[in-house]
Formats: sequence, structure tokens, C-alpha cells
Amino acid sequence: FVGLRTGTPENEPIDSITPDIPNAGWSEREYMDLLGMKFNGHPKPKRLVVADDWPSDIYPLRREVPFNINPLAAENVAYQLDECPEGCSIVPFGPYHPTQHEPAHFALFVDGETVKGCDYRGFMIHRGIEKLAQTQITYNEVPFLAERICGICGSVHASAYSQAVEIAAGIKISRRAEYIRTIMLEIERIHSHLLWLGVAGHLIGFDTVFMQSWRVREPIMWLGERLTGNRKTYGMIVIGGVRRDITPEMKDDIRTVVDKIEKEVLEIKGAIIGDTAIHRRTRGVGYITKEDTVKWSLVGPVARARGVDIDARRDVPYAAYDEIKFDVPVVDTCDVWGTVLVRVLEVFEAVSIIRQALDQMPEGPVLTELEAPIEPGRHSISAVEAPRGEVTHYVITGEENRPERWRVRAPTYPNLQGVPLMLLNNQLADVPIIIGSIDPCFSCTERIQVVDIAKGTMKVMAQKEFETLSRNKR
Repeated sequence: FVGLRTGTPENEPIDSITPDIPNAGWSEREYMDLLGMKFNGHPKPKRLVVADDWPSDIYPLRREVPFNINPLAAENVAYQLDECPEGCSIVPFGPYHPTQHEPAHFALFVDGETVKGCDYRGFMIHRGIEKLAQTQITYNEVPFLAERICGICGSVHASAYSQAVEIAAGIKISRRAEYIRTIMLEIERIHSHLLWLGVAGHLIGFDTVFMQSWRVREPIMWLGERLTGNRKTYGMIVIGGVRRDITPEMKDDIRTVVDKIEKEVLEIKGAIIGDTAIHRRTRGVGYITKEDTVKWSLVGPVARARGVDIDARRDVPYAAYDEIKFDVPVVDTCDVWGTVLVRVLEVFEAVSIIRQALDQMPEGPVLTELEAPIEPGRHSISAVEAPRGEVTHYVITGEENRPERWRVRAPTYPNLQGVPLMLLNNQLADVPIIIGSIDPCFSCTERIQVVDIAKGTMKVMAQKEFETLSRNKR
């Protein structure tokens, strides 16, 4: 990593880097909303994170703002959609839509049935996770909170956070713990890719793929429960290592499950590759060039389906990946079909990684205790390759045995910014599978808004705008 750190006066604007690095646009808008920073030359200085009735002079992530603040609603500050191009109509996709599993609003600008542009308004399900870590809980409690950033990639976030704190504290965990982390991360990858494959089949009306993929996925869910006690949110990864060891009997169970999954996914792969209907719904759909993929800093299978050879497991090795041999599947179809291929091929690589980890795992302890308090003011960054792409956690250590700052960037965060390019000049009927092809996790992306803890509620959209956008969804 190359990290650039500098101070800036509280109320003085700084130059935006978005014109040079387009994917920085959301980060700068987030800093405007949550920290009150100002950027000269930002091409779209509109609200991103805070609710439509949030006061414009309260910045939730500033230290002086309490975690449970509940300000009076402000008026005339609601988000305004981008102007619709001449000759186009606006088709609202969301906030609630049968093909979306979480709320998000895409305003689609269409000419007939062809998408000519879109605007995105999301961040409707914030849970205050980073703010809670900075104000309410301690270092060792955060991994369990981090797991709940995403219901699918929980071990990824727990690993990324724990690694960041371990780097800051100078903790070297045991090699056995690193191998167990690797196994858990690859189990999670198989679970995620099979879940996505089923959902993708459902989105294009091929429910046989949905049912078979989820049937094949079920043993991996059972395996997670066998190893950790939970089907998801395993609670396995903590600062210093892991909470549970893998016994010889568990090794046998793991081998049995991955052998079966490998065989059955091979059959699914053969059926998918030879199916004309799947090809018609995915080939050439959601097309974006390799050059634009790099320009917009897209990650994970979305990038690898467009010829960009990136993978944090290989590029910045962590856990036991430096001792394990694996390939990074990369294709150059630059469309939804490519993301299908990459994810299916990654299941086989995950199976291979798990087998190698079981064979090579050394003996030793699984948890390294922290011997001294963590010194405040240390900066660290950690990256983990989630099923959807690179997850990055940045930690600044603080007083009172908790982080001073904790910043999470999930893969959906950069990938959503590439969706307008993927939608451009595609048919309206293909919008669900194009958006679905990035496997969007809005919970991962939307993690930092302050909510009313006492009531358990948060208003996101002004009532009139909500009624307008949802008039066809009552």
C-alpha cells in the first residue's frame, strides 16, 4: 500500500482528487456529509450518506457528536436527483423492488426501453457500526460487530479488522491460527458464490439454477455450524488468532463436504456453459471495458471478468495465502457472463485452497494473548479478498482500549460507482441482472450513519419524495 497522510484546517476547503480518480467521488462526498470537509472542484458535491432531513451543520463522525444524537428534522435539504436527459423518462428502480434484497434507489433515465443513464440514492440502512466502535465498545468486542457489517462476508470483516489491530499492536499470531483463518475465509467464499449463482439464476428466470445452487450450498452451511456453532456470523476470528481449533475429526468432515461440493459444482458448471438461455441473458450485457474498469477502480469478480488481474490474497498476502498455491481466474468477456464464469471457477480454487490448508496446517496454539495495552495514535491498514472483492479496514488506535477511528471500505462501495457505466445502453429488462452481477451488499456499504438507538428507527427520505418514488409500489 501507498498511504498519504496530511492535516487540513477545520474549515478550509482542499482540492478534490475525483477528476483524476473517479472512484474517490463517494469517499469525498462521505467526508463532506460526516466530517464537514469541503472539496474544491468536486464534480458532484451532493449528499451521499446522511438522511434527507439531516441538518446540514451536524457532522456525525466528529468526535464531539454523541453516538445517539437525534436532531430535529431539517427542511429543504433533501437529495435532488440528477437532471433527466432530454427525451428520456425516469423509471424508479427501488427503494423497494422484488429483485433487490435490500433497499436502494436507482433513478433510471430511459429512452423507450434503453437505459441512457441513472442516478443512485442509497445509504438507507445505516447502523452506526464505526461510530459504535469508536465510542461504546473495546478492541476485542469489535470483531463480533465487524462480522455483522455483512451477513455473508462476516469472517472477511472480522479478519480485516483483527489484522489491522494486530499490525498496529505488533502482534504476530500463530501459523496454525493463520491456516484456520484461511479455511474459514474460503468456506465463506464457497457459500457466497453459490448463493450468488442461485440468485443470478432467479433474476433471469432460471429457477432451476437457483434451486440446485442452493441445494449444493447447504452442506457448506452445515460445515460452518460444525466448526463454529453457527451457520453464519461464526464468531471465530478475534484479535490474536481464532477462538476454536480444528480437530482431526473436523478435518475429515471438511474434506468430505468439499469433495462433494466440487463434484456437484462441476455438474452445474457444465449445465450453465451449455445453456443457450443463460448466454442470451448474460453475454454482452453489462458491458464495460477493461480501461474503464481500471479507471473506476472496480474490484473482485467484477474486475476479473473484465480482464483486470487483481486479488488481495496474492497481491498483499495475509493469513496463510503466502504458502498456498492457487490460480486467480480472469476472463475478458467484460460482461455479466464473465462474472458468472469467474465465480464458478473460484469455487474450485477455494476447494483446492482448503485441501492444501488442511494438509499443510502446522501444530501450535490458536490464540496469542495481547501482553500490553495498545499504544494510541498508531495507524494501520488491512486488506482481505472478500467473495465480492477487496475489503479494506483502516484503524487508528485510541484511548480507553478502543479505536480512535475505524474506516471500512467494502467491495460494493467502489463497484456500485461503476454500475451507471454497466447500465448504459442496455435494456430495461436487464437492469436487475446487471445490478445483481456485482452482488451488491448495501449493508456492507452503508455502515456509518447515526441512528436513534432508543427507538430503533431512522428516517431516510422526506415523505413527499418517498411517496413520489414509490407510487407504483404501494
